[in-house]
Amino acid sequence: MLQILFFLLISLRTKALLVDKTYLPNAVAKGAVCLDGTPPVYHFDRGSGTGINSWLVHIEGGGWCHNITTCLAHKNLKKGSSKNMAKHLNFSGILSNEPQFNPDFHNWNKIKIRYCDGASFTGDVEAVDPATKLYFRGARIFLAMMEELLEKGMKNAENAVLSGCSAGGLTSILHCDKFRALIPEGAKVKCISDAGYFINVKDVFGASSIEDYYNNVVTTHGAAKNLPSSCTSRGKPGLCFFPQNIAQQIRTPLFITNAAYDSWQINNILVPNDSDTNGTWSNCKTSFSNCPPSQLQTIQGFRLDFINALTGIGVPTSRGYYINSCYTHCQTEGETWFGSHSPVLNNKTIAEAVGDWFFDRSQFQEIDCPYPCDKTCPNSTI
Repeated sequence: MLQILFFLLISLRTKALLVDKTYLPNAVAKGAVCLDGTPPVYHFDRGSGTGINSWLVHIEGGGWCHNITTCLAHKNLKKGSSKNMAKHLNFSGILSNEPQFNPDFHNWNKIKIRYCDGASFTGDVEAVDPATKLYFRGARIFLAMMEELLEKGMKNAENAVLSGCSAGGLTSILHCDKFRALIPEGAKVKCISDAGYFINVKDVFGASSIEDYYNNVVTTHGAAKNLPSSCTSRGKPGLCFFPQNIAQQIRTPLFITNAAYDSWQINNILVPNDSDTNGTWSNCKTSFSNCPPSQLQTIQGFRLDFINALTGIGVPTSRGYYINSCYTHCQTEGETWFGSHSPVLNNKTIAEAVGDWFFDRSQFQEIDCPYPCDKTCPNSTI
C-alpha cells in the first residue's frame, strides 16, 4: 500500500510539471505560421503570489534550415510544423515551478515558445512557392507571440526575461531590444542566452563552413531586414547571426551562459561530420580523454577562440556571463540549472549566478579554467 502511495505521489508531482500546449490564435490570418503553414504553439504556466507580474519567455532551440532541401526536411518534423508537437511539455530547470529547483523564477509566469520557423524567428518572405509550400515567417511568429502574451497580462509586467537555448538562445540575443521595447518602461527587463553564442571560426579543414551556412540561412529566409541595422550596414547580413558582431550594440542587459567547449559547436562548426568523412575525429568528439595531443590542442584552441569572441559582448556592468568548461550544450533547461547536478563556477550554480545578476544582488562575469580542471561538470570524466 505504501509503495502504491509513493508512486501515486510521484505521478502527481510529475503531472504538476506538465504544461499544455496552446495554438496561437489568429496566427494563420496574420501569416505568422511555421514552415509548413501550421499555426505556432506555446506552453504557458501561470505565475502566482509574488511572481504574478513577472514573466519569463523561453525560446526552444532546434537548429536552422539553410536552403529549400533542408527546410523541406524540417517541414515534416516538429521543428518545422506544429502538427506533431507534444500536447504537453515538462517544465524543468529555469521553467520549473518548484522553489527547490528554481529559487528565483519558480512562481513567475513562464512561457515556452516552440521553435518551428528554422531561422531563429528572423525570416519574413511574403511569397509562398506553390511547389514547396514553404513559409518563411519567423519574424511574424515572434511578433504575434508577443502580442498574445501582452494580452495575457505581460503588458503589466514588473519583471520580464527573454531567454532561450541554442537557436533559441540566439533568438534571445537577436530580439533582446525588441522584447524590451514591448514591455512597460518601468519594468526590469533582461535577456538570457543559453548556448546561443555561436562563434565564427574556420573548421579544422580550413573551410568557413558556419559562415557560409549562416549566409544561406539569412538569404533563404529573407532575414536581413530583421537583423540589427547596426550590423547589416557594415557587411554581409549573414555575419549578423554571430553574437560577437551584434551583442555590443544591444542596449538591454544581457547574460550569456555557455560552455567554452560547446558540444554542438565542436561537432558542427569546428569538426563538421560531413567534412570528417574518415571519422578521424570520432573518438575525440566522443570523449576528450580519447583525443591525441594534436586534436586536444585544437580543442583548446577553440576554447581560446570562444573566449576571444566573447569580448564582442562589451564590458559594461549590464553584461553577465557564466562560461564553464563542460563539454555540453544548453544548461538552463534541466538538472544542470540548479541542484546537485549543476556545474559550479566561483562557488555558484548557473541559477544562482543568473538570479543574482537579474536581481542586482551581485555581478557575475566568470570564465572557467581549461579542461580538465573543472570536476563539477556532470560529464567531468570526458
